[in-house]
Amino acid sequence: MTATNQSVEEATSQSPVEATSQPPVEAPALEPDPQVAGGSHDDDGDWAFESRSIASSTDSLTESIFDYRKLHGRPYQKTETTEYWAPVDDTQNEGLDIIHNVLLMVLNDRLTLAPIGDNPGNVLDIGTGTGIWAIDFADQYPSAEVTGTDISPIQPRWVPPNCRFFIEDCVLDWTWPPDRFDFIHLRAMYGCIPDWEALYRKAFKHLKPGGWFEDVEMDVKIESDHVSIAEDHIFNKWADLFYEGGVKMGRSFTVAQGHTMKELMEKVGFVDVCEKKVKVPLHGWPKDPKLRNVGLLAQLALDQSLDGFGTFMLTQIHGWEPTQAAVYIAKMRQETRKASNCPWYMTTVVYGRKPKPED
Repeated sequence: MTATNQSVEEATSQSPVEATSQPPVEAPALEPDPQVAGGSHDDDGDWAFESRSIASSTDSLTESIFDYRKLHGRPYQKTETTEYWAPVDDTQNEGLDIIHNVLLMVLNDRLTLAPIGDNPGNVLDIGTGTGIWAIDFADQYPSAEVTGTDISPIQPRWVPPNCRFFIEDCVLDWTWPPDRFDFIHLRAMYGCIPDWEALYRKAFKHLKPGGWFEDVEMDVKIESDHVSIAEDHIFNKWADLFYEGGVKMGRSFTVAQGHTMKELMEKVGFVDVCEKKVKVPLHGWPKDPKLRNVGLLAQLALDQSLDGFGTFMLTQIHGWEPTQAAVYIAKMRQETRKASNCPWYMTTVVYGRKPKPED
């Protein structure tokens, strides 16, 4: 690896790429608060937030177009191509909105790193989820026409006038004409896509020449720069269960690892491809005050979402009994709440441009 290390601040504040693909940038180690890293807190669990609503009054689309099934008391989306592996209830959706704010903080309040300019035109947000990214983008760029698509109708009814939502499965053929969009955004679709190259080709097809495509994905493995994580530690076992489950489902959880996203983007024809890797801390262990707040918010999101993340995978894919899964999830939660582990997970941002005929 020839690229030099950069801080989160440096990696996200540079001028956008202008001409050619850039070499990958490795994420540096995050500096811990010595008191936390040294395990001086008597109870790591005291660092965990109480789960609370961020969007408790969110209205949803009409109930008649919902197609859910219940799994251990929580609704999971069913579509023609898949059953989404996380619940689609208020608890999980609040976690998604918290993660949105975590990513905003680590990316210096930028909704995209792609150099889209001041007038991005027609914008498509694939896998929009609660719609929070699309809504924020529409507010920030009032001249843009923002469209969000998802398999679940969980978006709010009241949105900016330049924002709209449609139910569409991105694994199937897209209903939009070719060369339609100036910018296509994709985020947190790990574990949902059977063929990432095919998905990127669809984005390429439906972008205008000169338009930008960006994908933001996370790895499910929790790691540490300052604590040795044993091979049999639950952080590694948890990740392996998801990696193996992804193989069983035919939907990879490893797309954010290495330089897979960048290589696929270049393979399908994108140019000026740029990749950035950012470590997102869990808990308030970082020395940097901003990253400390990021960590506390990320821990809140994980606490909110862990049951939803694990239940489908453990019981439906790996065949565990519900009580066995609940105990394992509780062990995972207990370990993630230990701030002295100095834990983090990796987020990968990759963006590229569809070339113009004159390129």
